[in-house]
Amino acid sequence: MNKVEIDKPNLVNKVEIDKILPCQMVLKVQTVLAITRTSLALIFLLYASFCDYKTREVSNTVWMLFAPLAFALTFLEIYVYEFSELSLQLSFYGMCFGLTAAFAIILFYSGGFGGADAKALMCLALALPFQPENLTKPFFGEASPISHVFFPITIFSNSVLLAAATAIYMLVRNIFWRQKTGKKLFEREYESKSFGRKLLVLVTGYKVPIEKLKEKWHLYPLEDVEKAENGLKRKLVILPRDEGRDAIVERLAKAVENGKVQNAVWATPGLPMLIFITAGLVIALLFGDIVWICISFLLG
Repeated sequence: MNKVEIDKPNLVNKVEIDKILPCQMVLKVQTVLAITRTSLALIFLLYASFCDYKTREVSNTVWMLFAPLAFALTFLEIYVYEFSELSLQLSFYGMCFGLTAAFAIILFYSGGFGGADAKALMCLALALPFQPENLTKPFFGEASPISHVFFPITIFSNSVLLAAATAIYMLVRNIFWRQKTGKKLFEREYESKSFGRKLLVLVTGYKVPIEKLKEKWHLYPLEDVEKAENGLKRKLVILPRDEGRDAIVERLAKAVENGKVQNAVWATPGLPMLIFITAGLVIALLFGDIVWICISFLLG
């Protein structure tokens, strides 16, 4: 009598499936968290950039909302995806935030960054401490070594390069002003100034009437006047600040009114750095680290 053979379930396959399914779920959760963190950073930065463009000020409420949300989402992703190495990953996370915060604070107190710019960089360290490689792959190969551990620094370097590109616009504008007016860009009083200082002014500012400097509050004077034994002494201002801006403008206005200075003074627009930081983030996600791409190209 023939026995009817009943197929037994493949226990090996079942065990493998039981192992694969949780891994797939974890990967899906990680991807969702990465998308959420990246979207959160872009939304807050876009809003802050709009405020920076319109008023050159960003409310602290933006960063008070951004920071805890960013920290919670990043911590949750590390906890879910890197639980076996939780202490190590949290150490890297803390180190990235600590170094980024120190870097941002140094830039702020040295005059290289505004308060909103520094806070934006610190919030980015909370939201995107490392390159989200499971979400996007740079068009130009792998992410740079810096992006793996200090993604905010990559964003910063990209934004600085973008901001530096405005130097080309400034230079072209000054050339056209020189051709149009036929006047010297630097008057006789500046002949003794160093070439480096004049070059910095040339690529960061342009000539404007004193009336425009008084009306446009986002313009900062790149020169100042002070009393001297033989009249007025003019000097170039390399790092303009909010503090004392109005006093400098008033001194320049009086000098123009008294005929001591021609009605075309050096000024620089307060660069909306947050716009460049936002653009730097987008470029970092899509293309990667511009500096690293250039170095790799030159050495490759």
